[in-house]
Amino acid sequence: MTKLLNGIIHGKTVELSDDPGMEDGQEVEVMVRLAKENGNWGDGLRRCAGALADSWTEEDDRILDQIYKERQTDSRPEIEE
Repeated sequence: MTKLLNGIIHGKTVELSDDPGMEDGQEVEVMVRLAKENGNWGDGLRRCAGALADSWTEEDDRILDQIYKERQTDSRPEIEE
């Protein structure tokens, strides 16, 4: 059984936020990583901004501009009464 739980480290002990649903004394395998911090909106985008800067072309700009313009067009059918 695999279950993702959050916890808090106290020295060599991890206090879990929820009951793992396993028997006391059960041997388990633990992988520890820092929980994601609640950052500000847009932090992820700022971290990856520029990732394509070396390979971006004017054609890419043209395609994105075309997509933007198409999204501005109302494609919903007229409702007839």
